[in-house]
Amino acid sequence: MFYGDHPPPHFHAVYQGEEIKVNINTLEVIEGRMRLRAQALVIEWATLHRAELQQAWDLASRNQEPSKIQPLE
Repeated sequence: MFYGDHPPPHFHAVYQGEEIKVNINTLEVIEGRMRLRAQALVIEWATLHRAELQQAWDLASRNQEPSKIQPLE
């Protein structure tokens, strides 16, 4: 996430030079491309951490540091 980023609430995921932007509310990819397997793992992680992602978005949109979110294990 980037401080003061524009709506809709979203996060950026980067893997091996590929990047996607994912809507937190719908978990839809709203921009970019990524290998399907990597994208599926990102969506799985986001599903598990949606409430934390929303909280992080709320903080970042107010230019406050979001808390860390555990990686997918």
